[in-house]
Amino acid sequence: MSAGSETAYAKLNVALHVRRKLDDGYHHIETVFAFCEDGDELSAEAATSSSSFQASGEFGVRIDPTDNLVTRAIEAMSRVTGCDQRAALHLKKRLPIASGLGGGSADAAATLRLLNRLWGLNVPLEKLEEIGQELGADVPACIRSQTARGAGRGDELELVDLGLSGAPVLLVNPRVEISTADIFSRWDGVDRGPLDDWRHGRNDLQQVAESLVPQVGGILAWLSAQAGVDFVRMSGSGATCFALFDSEPARDHAAMAVPREWWSFPTRLR
Repeated sequence: MSAGSETAYAKLNVALHVRRKLDDGYHHIETVFAFCEDGDELSAEAATSSSSFQASGEFGVRIDPTDNLVTRAIEAMSRVTGCDQRAALHLKKRLPIASGLGGGSADAAATLRLLNRLWGLNVPLEKLEEIGQELGADVPACIRSQTARGAGRGDELELVDLGLSGAPVLLVNPRVEISTADIFSRWDGVDRGPLDDWRHGRNDLQQVAESLVPQVGGILAWLSAQAGVDFVRMSGSGATCFALFDSEPARDHAAMAVPREWWSFPTRLR
């Protein structure tokens, strides 16, 4: 029996304000999540003995096959639901690792959705969000993969409509991994104010990311100079930057011109 496939939608932070550090080591943030129509691709089928996991694709070789967010999601789903079924999962890793796109979190969320269907559990989305909460701060947002405001660790969610569905977007990464924990640990601790309008907001981690990976500034400048660009920002803890375009031809023209040493991914917002 096969459950087919599930897209692990790429996550964007169209704004990210860091307000303070919490006692548990996490940070209180205010953010707006948006999700792309594309991302990693996960497939699953029933297994008779033990559950298994394989990854392929350009970035799949960087994943530890025995300990990753997909295998942790399988374990969490089995434990919380008491289900004794097994599954064989395969991940086509299309997004760079440690890139600010929520790739691992989106993979975990897709795993929970896929197993819910494969195992016929009918677990409501709210419960999947609870399971996801123990896997990572971004996982609950990735369960629904809908535009939302996030507060707290990013897991206090309120769905919103920014009117961006279908907007052409280009993702660009310098092929440099950035540790989210490292970026947050280097945040200067200054509260620069609440998040109101996302367009006039900030990414409070951008300056730190640029200090570690100067190419981030170059990518942002390059994207801003492209014809038809409507909005440019770095996502999450970096180093991926994105640009919203006023048309798909403008996005595609920019995608064709991306320097060859950078990774790029043209898509649209959900």
